Amino acid sequence: MSMPCELLLYCRAGFEPDLAAEVAEKAEGAGWQGESRFTVNSGFVRFVVAGGEPANALHRALPLASLVFARQSLVALPPLSLEREDRLGPIIEQVVSSGWSFESLWQETPDTNDGKALAGLIKALSRPLESVLKKRKALRRKAGGRRLHLLWSSGDHVQLGMSFPGNRSEMPGGIRRLRFPHAAPSRSTLKLEEAWHEFVPREQWDTRLAEGMQAVDLGAAPGGWTWQLVKRGMHVYAIDNGPMDKVLMATGQVEHLREDGFVWEPPYRLDWLVCDIVDKPARVEAMVERWLVRRWCHEAVFNLKLPMRRRWPEVASCLERLEQSLAAAGIAAEVGCRHLYHDREEVTVHVRLRD
Repeated sequence: MSMPCELLLYCRAGFEPDLAAEVAEKAEGAGWQGESRFTVNSGFVRFVVAGGEPANALHRALPLASLVFARQSLVALPPLSLEREDRLGPIIEQVVSSGWSFESLWQETPDTNDGKALAGLIKALSRPLESVLKKRKALRRKAGGRRLHLLWSSGDHVQLGMSFPGNRSEMPGGIRRLRFPHAAPSRSTLKLEEAWHEFVPREQWDTRLAEGMQAVDLGAAPGGWTWQLVKRGMHVYAIDNGPMDKVLMATGQVEHLREDGFVWEPPYRLDWLVCDIVDKPARVEAMVERWLVRRWCHEAVFNLKLPMRRRWPEVASCLERLEQSLAAAGIAAEVGCRHLYHDREEVTVHVRLRD
């Protein structure tokens, strides 16, 4: 059995340098050396472990949930260049020679226009590829839940990776696609819905996103995020100098206060704080930090709008300040940060106080 010596990570096109910087830094922090390889706007990054060391242990040391810019994380074999006359042969040979077997097969492309153009090719190859892999015993039942991924970057370039239960996205391409609710005042509503899917286990929604809870939406207008809170049956303080959606206000669950979200203080402790204010990430982080240190809310979801360059250092700096402040105040908390599919030039942070 040959051991894969690199990680293959998917991301939003254009964020390859940020993912590469994040993985290199976190790998080094875990005691691993390697090289990040990518092409800008390709939608994926390869991290090749130095010295040909197997990448399985590194994959476990960097859980997908701990990575900000990665949508999917795979242990990968070297990329293949294919002849159009025989695309399947080299793929079958690499899978069989690896010695690994899998329970399922996913063929994927980067989330780019070029990637989407490969849908026809993937469909044509799916049935014959699965048939041969089953005959060669590489695709079978009871293979430890392992999944084989084929990432097609073009019609003659593919890279094979494998994923393991508990440390992967269970969505093709690592993308959570949500349907826009037309009753919502803005498309930004999908950011908060996706954040809840990402950070709150579905079986806990009825207790952590419960009817009758009290919430605040800082920078609420026109109400995309407030709409999600109201939909869950919460009562909301909507803090914004701008106008709120009239239909949303008619629910009777929203108190609109035309005040500055950076200075407003709640009359009592709330269950949720949400915030999608467009401002410098350090300023937003400092505001939410004040809320959490003073225990003005139990949980928070907020977005950090990113600079055009050096996004990872900015994110890392904000998260470090937040975690240090919470630790200094003696507050135990769960902190997560992800670049979600419905995010653009921003990342979403979730904090849950453990009390």
